[in-house]
Amino acid sequence: MLDYVKMILLKVSFSKALFEKELRKALNMILPAEIKDFRRWCYQQFSRIYRRVLKRVFGELSLGA
Repeated sequence: MLDYVKMILLKVSFSKALFEKELRKALNMILPAEIKDFRRWCYQQFSRIYRRVLKRVFGELSLGA
């Protein structure tokens, strides 16, 4: 599942709204044990263009929201 959500994010990264929507869906699909590696991968791939989105979404995850 992790490889699948990575592929989806790469394909939708042209749109900020779509990227954020798919990122939120991805976090519900992957295993809790995979989140740390997934977060690291996301920041490596997308922090140049979507740093604020990543901070917001992963920040909400940390707060349990």
